[in-house]
Amino acid sequence: MIVSSFLLLLSDLFSEIKSDSDKIYIMNIHEYQGKEILASYGVRVQRGIVANNAVEAVAAAKQLTTETGTSWYVVKAQVHAGGRGKGGGVKLAKGIDKVEGIASEIIGMQLVTPQTSAEGKKVHKVLIAEDVYYPGESETSEFYVSVLLNRGTGRNMIMYSTEGGMDIEEVAEHTPHLIFTEEIDPNVGLQGFQARRIAFNLGLSGNAFKEMVKFIDALYKAYIGSDASMFEINPVLKTSDNKILAVDAKVNIDDNALYRQKAYAEMRDILEENPIEVEAKEVGLNYVDLDGTVGCMVNGAGLAMATMDLIKYAGFEPANFLDVGGTADAKRVETAFRIILKDPNVKAILINIFGGIVRCDRVAQGVVDAYKNMGDAIKVPIIVRLQGTNAEIAKELIDNSGMPILSAVQFQEAADQVQAALSVVS
Repeated sequence: MIVSSFLLLLSDLFSEIKSDSDKIYIMNIHEYQGKEILASYGVRVQRGIVANNAVEAVAAAKQLTTETGTSWYVVKAQVHAGGRGKGGGVKLAKGIDKVEGIASEIIGMQLVTPQTSAEGKKVHKVLIAEDVYYPGESETSEFYVSVLLNRGTGRNMIMYSTEGGMDIEEVAEHTPHLIFTEEIDPNVGLQGFQARRIAFNLGLSGNAFKEMVKFIDALYKAYIGSDASMFEINPVLKTSDNKILAVDAKVNIDDNALYRQKAYAEMRDILEENPIEVEAKEVGLNYVDLDGTVGCMVNGAGLAMATMDLIKYAGFEPANFLDVGGTADAKRVETAFRIILKDPNVKAILINIFGGIVRCDRVAQGVVDAYKNMGDAIKVPIIVRLQGTNAEIAKELIDNSGMPILSAVQFQEAADQVQAALSVVS
């Protein structure tokens, strides 16, 4: 039960349809920003200073030496993706004289990780962090700890494992018995016995046990206080002198809470986000970029998901999720068209609108007007399915427009239209 629930959570939160596909629901932030939030709630973190270029990186290293006494430095690429070390985005500088060269190598590189697209992400800044593994010491342990919502039960949960530093998906697949969960009753919050049970299951004792209990308590407070949808700390480190600290931090903030989290809203880095999604968000469209060839323009999230299923049923893949909402006039439809067509992979567009709040004939007129305004900019087949208020009038408007727009009434008819249109294109 725990394993299946865990794998469901992985598919919801960790898997990537495309590296930036969840921006409508959460705001990703950088590691250094996540650590700032953690530290503000009393979580012990690996200290570091962000740098935008090699010169700043050296200055950051000098400052760290003054503040912490460290003589080795971890140079970490700051991008919104995990697996940075595997792509060469995390390197150890064994001396301040090595920092400038390593920082120069990482800043500006196209970092490709298991969680990026094939072209990777350009690195604009690095985090210069203190070395917390203490050269010559071996009595350290790494753990995995995350806090997130269990969608199956509607409760927050703490997920943890002794296998820190590894891809948690690999641990779940090959050694699921090493993954533990602790669900939190929303009526009472995290209890002391739960934090102690986590420390016990991680095999800790003595001062390390006490430190882990404090760490878990502060981590959960940070998760609740920041309106996060996920805090993932991998690894959590037990140092050779039994301190517990966050060496990494992957943090997602719930977009819907940003109105009351002004400081965190300012942490958004649009350079890390899909530019088409950023543009769509600025004009009030709910858009998620996907990997397929059929563009979608729909009103309502539920209908949008059903439309994506319809496209897959027709044997193709959706190129996007786009919810135009309750307003679908000519200007909004035209904007949606332009957003969809920015994706060069789009070979056809399926418009699927239920006319409840908005009348179908108004949408149809908007589609026709938008098509006329855009002229030759639309070079792909357009299939329109309108159901609801004035659907018959809407179909007549489409059919009599003189525009090369295909109309449909039933779901199956729309699927057949998509198949026919793409068979001509291919």
